[in-house]
Amino acid sequence: MSSFGSLRHLKPGESGTIKKVIATGELGRRIRDMGLVTGATLLMMGRAPLKDPVEIKLKGYNLALRNNEADHILVEQAEL
Repeated sequence: MSSFGSLRHLKPGESGTIKKVIATGELGRRIRDMGLVTGATLLMMGRAPLKDPVEIKLKGYNLALRNNEADHILVEQAEL
């Protein structure tokens, strides 16, 4: 069974599909401009030593997001 949650809660090595971006305004536009759109698949690569930021692999490139940005991205975790 798959589960939903914010991108922030994926563990390194887990993958998922973006279900919704709940950010609005300038932050929402910036997130979507980076390719974080509904239906995109991603892989959680890791976290910085103090847990912020998170690093993901998306569409062939690595991207670092702060936790407060990752909280605006709802992800369905892929089944193992």
